[in-house]
Amino acid sequence: MNVVVAPDSFKGSLSSVEAARAAVEGLLQGDPGLVCHQLPLADGGEGTVDAVLHARPGEEVTVDVRDPLGRWVTARYAWYPWEKLAVMEMAQASGLPLLDPAEYNPSQASSYGTGQLLAHALSRGACHILLGLGGSATVDGGVGCLQALGATLYSREGPVDDGAALLNDIAEVDLAGLHPQLASAQLVLASDVTNPLLGARGAAAVFGPQKGVRLEEVDRFDQALARWASVLDAASGTACAHGAGTGAAGGLGYALHAAANADIRSGFEVVADIVGLDQALEKADVLVTGEGRMDSQSFYGKVPVAAAERAAAYGVPTVAMAAQICGSWDLFAEKGIAVTIPIIDQLMELEDALDYGYELVRRAGRRLALTWKLGRELGGIGR
Repeated sequence: MNVVVAPDSFKGSLSSVEAARAAVEGLLQGDPGLVCHQLPLADGGEGTVDAVLHARPGEEVTVDVRDPLGRWVTARYAWYPWEKLAVMEMAQASGLPLLDPAEYNPSQASSYGTGQLLAHALSRGACHILLGLGGSATVDGGVGCLQALGATLYSREGPVDDGAALLNDIAEVDLAGLHPQLASAQLVLASDVTNPLLGARGAAAVFGPQKGVRLEEVDRFDQALARWASVLDAASGTACAHGAGTGAAGGLGYALHAAANADIRSGFEVVADIVGLDQALEKADVLVTGEGRMDSQSFYGKVPVAAAERAAAYGVPTVAMAAQICGSWDLFAEKGIAVTIPIIDQLMELEDALDYGYELVRRAGRRLALTWKLGRELGGIGR
């Protein structure tokens, strides 16, 4: 039996590469006769670079950039010189994983480091850039990123050094100094959300609280983003703040779409195409996927459901593993997920589950293979 193992990361515990390795290890322990193909996936968040490099080996480039609070960190991206293609993720430069929860500070958090990553790739001649937008710590409307790329911001008093901290004071933006390669490069933003920049479904209202915005501050952040949008729209000649995906990454989706004509696409779709999911499914008998938590959000571009829908087009059934499975299993079944398997097989604290994620996924894989093996044996009874 040909098994494609294509999970997302189990956040806080395993990368998608580690999750795929653990599942395959367990599957082969349960049934050494299985043919397993590891194809880790991502939706534009943490692990996007690793998933792409696993499927398509390339160069790993490291860059020192500013984290959301201005401290130096080392980020990395994948580089394919023969295509002049760079694959990077915002989470490595401007992501929540870089901060302790006590440090969440959306009034100060900047996307500047992401702009540094982009500038580095552009300076080495990148003509195609894929930037994953998931996992951001920012609600700065992308002003920090544009500053790192060469834009100049002004308040009524003069030039602004820290646009993230003074978002509501920005009166003008000059885009003439943007990196010269940016105008000719094809920039694709991989996102797992379709929210607009502003309003009840916007960056501040929906995602701000996850990054430290208090509920009573949501309107203030939304108004600041609206003011920033009016300034950037005037400079870029666009009016896209209500477009799908512009609210991704605290508004970075909007800034790069307006200033650099970036294309906002489904993170899963982009990564799946790059790593060759369709080609793997053409030869598969079953797909095994998964992530840390499956719930109502899983139906909006998350890896397990999106992968199951692709598999169904090839007549391939899907098994999904997760640490938490919330909501109706019937709804997952409607999307092509034949079986959902909880990896937690005993009572344990959350911290223990995170620490032992590899072992839990391995054991779930072994149980799955043994179940398949038993099914084949029972299928022969009475024949």
